[in-house]
Amino acid sequence: MRHVLEGTIARRNFIASLGGAAAVSLMSHEARADALEGALMAGVSQNEKNSQSCSPGSKQYPTVAEIEEEIPTRSFRRGTGSLFLNTSGEKVERLPKMPPRPTLWDFFELRFMKTRNHCFQSANKALHAGVDQEIVLACLIHDTIQELVHVDHGFWGAQMYEPYVPAQTAFAVRYHAALRFYPDAQAGYCYPNEYREMFGEDYVPSPHIQSAYKFARAHKWYGAARAVTVNDLYSFDPNAVVKVDPFKEIIERHFKQPPEGLGNDNSPSAHMWRTLANPDLPL
Repeated sequence: MRHVLEGTIARRNFIASLGGAAAVSLMSHEARADALEGALMAGVSQNEKNSQSCSPGSKQYPTVAEIEEEIPTRSFRRGTGSLFLNTSGEKVERLPKMPPRPTLWDFFELRFMKTRNHCFQSANKALHAGVDQEIVLACLIHDTIQELVHVDHGFWGAQMYEPYVPAQTAFAVRYHAALRFYPDAQAGYCYPNEYREMFGEDYVPSPHIQSAYKFARAHKWYGAARAVTVNDLYSFDPNAVVKVDPFKEIIERHFKQPPEGLGNDNSPSAHMWRTLANPDLPL
């Protein structure tokens, strides 16, 4: 949903739908906000359908240079974590306090608000596909790091979860982000249009992404990381309702919950959990 009006082309189409720039200038702030909310809600299903399609068709996508030109037009960086910024322009909300010894499920309920529905859908697809529970767990957690940071989120996510999950799960989280840029028809994964919109139609992955892909492609756990991308692609239905009880059982079996609580256990990634727990601290 966050990408519906992010691009230059999408914004132009939105303004045109309201009658042009002159008509928009005559609207009150409330009317503009209502129109924007309506466009976002109405555009989610069609936008997700188009963005997760693989054939570019006749749609005009921005170039890398055009996306670069947009950087100074925004008051935020696109790599900022979802928990720290409301890209819709609305104010952020006061967050509920975390319990003294927070569990992974506490973070799902109290901090992973922007990513949990997508991750639940992804894990649910993996569960019904019959993959190993370690891979279902990877699908369940694969994008939650985006509450903290979007850039290189596969590497950040693996680092945050590595002390607590099986090695195969951490591997799948780490490399799924790199594999997203490379289609695998045999596995059922294609290059989504969303990336043509987000990165530019002429985008070439950075050398470290290319290297990560080559390493993962030759690894014995390649299928685990690829399964995350396959179950990731079509898991963006904002109205989906997923039963979460099976995931709680999987977490109990495969997640090493520290008795002190996440963030209090002095693990190599404890600071990440503390940051997610208290994102309003100035230092």
